[in-house]
Amino acid sequence: MTNEVFMAPMIALIIWTLIVWVVLFVRRVPAMKAARMDPELAKSPTGEWKNALPLKAQAPAHNYNHLMEQPTIFYAFMVWAVLTGNMSTPIAYLAWAYVGLRIVHSLVQISTGPVMTRFTLFILSTLCLIGMIVLALLT
Repeated sequence: MTNEVFMAPMIALIIWTLIVWVVLFVRRVPAMKAARMDPELAKSPTGEWKNALPLKAQAPAHNYNHLMEQPTIFYAFMVWAVLTGNMSTPIAYLAWAYVGLRIVHSLVQISTGPVMTRFTLFILSTLCLIGMIVLALLT
């Protein structure tokens, strides 16, 4: 398996993260304008200004933050796997499953879908990540 093929899931998740970033701005900026909000109020990540925004405008920002959290482990692992030559087809399949589950998780969260659905997707994606690491350690 080539490095490019193995790292394709990582690039896919990076692209997805940038798409969520665009959705964040497309929803948040108009919502802030509609609320006649002073942009200076938004300096603090935790402030009363958030209460003035509908969940539909906040959800992409929450999801973008989530894409900056656990996926960092995924990115680091994928780079480590390439650098050490620890690339296998089962790990690649789990990597694609991880990315697919994270994308579906994003879609559920951005659409303000059910929390338990989102939680289930998060657990499944985490199990994929754990599986990737366990497979790498066993080989």
